Amino acid sequence: MKHFLLSTILFFTISSVFAQEKIHINWQPTLQDAIEKSKDENKLILVYFTGSDWCGPCINLDKNLFHTEIFKKFSEEHLVLYMADFPRNKDLVSKENRKINKQLSEKYGQSSFPTILFVDDKGTEYGRKNGSYLPEYYFPFFEEMVNQFK
Repeated sequence: MKHFLLSTILFFTISSVFAQEKIHINWQPTLQDAIEKSKDENKLILVYFTGSDWCGPCINLDKNLFHTEIFKKFSEEHLVLYMADFPRNKDLVSKENRKINKQLSEKYGQSSFPTILFVDDKGTEYGRKNGSYLPEYYFPFFEEMVNQFK
């Protein structure tokens, strides 16, 4: 575990210095798509509550965690991703997704940004992280959630 944490810290340090292009992450376009993919692939859903155009910690987390090769590889192997975005510019999210995101926020008692929530295809909560941390602190939590799900 120490080796993984040290290599993760080293990776993030190097990747933040040399990052040149944004890595494409496969966020599901709707919650229903995420639920169906979760059922089909037997994976947890990572729901990311963000204010993509106004929340500084969310913007930082998006750049330094979600758009890294290590996250891309981990998420493709273990997770289904859904972004519950609450932007100030309402044109960034469809009316239907805004409604679903609000319902999700109320259902799970989400009250701060960013929040990362893990649920299964039936909506059972496995865990959450509220607030912003250094990117390397998320992976032990992600691994714990995936192992708990299996």
